[in-house]
Amino acid sequence: MYSPTYGKISDEKMIELIGDFIEKSPDSSYNISVGTDSQNFKCTKTVVVVAIHRVGNGGIFFYDIKRVEKINNLSQKLFFETSISLDIATKLSEALEKEEIDFGISIHVDAGKLGQSSKLIPEIVGWIKACGFGCETKPNSYAASSIADKYTKTP
Repeated sequence: MYSPTYGKISDEKMIELIGDFIEKSPDSSYNISVGTDSQNFKCTKTVVVVAIHRVGNGGIFFYDIKRVEKINNLSQKLFFETSISLDIATKLSEALEKEEIDFGISIHVDAGKLGQSSKLIPEIVGWIKACGFGCETKPNSYAASSIADKYTKTP
């Protein structure tokens, strides 16, 4: 994982930093979200984001970049992005539970009611909820559609 503040870090260090961030203001409310976006170049560049939002008072985020063979089909790409988010969210949930950090995690999907991806939303939301996570789509899916999107723009 990478952090704009801390640079390249391990998954264990990310969990530690999340704990430290929450510990600084334990009475605050927090939203923890995982979102993935991708962009096609010669390959498909995929960015997954873990964002911790201290409601009313900023937040921190971490991201990882992977490049895979080019995925041209929109539905395949959206399901691939969702599978990455679910994998990271599951690992994150287990690690946070060990640290006794008990906040629900929501998956942010880069799909909205407009456009071709709208037909896939019910299936994707159902999948995410069946895995035990909350789900946000556009315009509320900032981890995917804003933060991750920013890091997909260059090859």
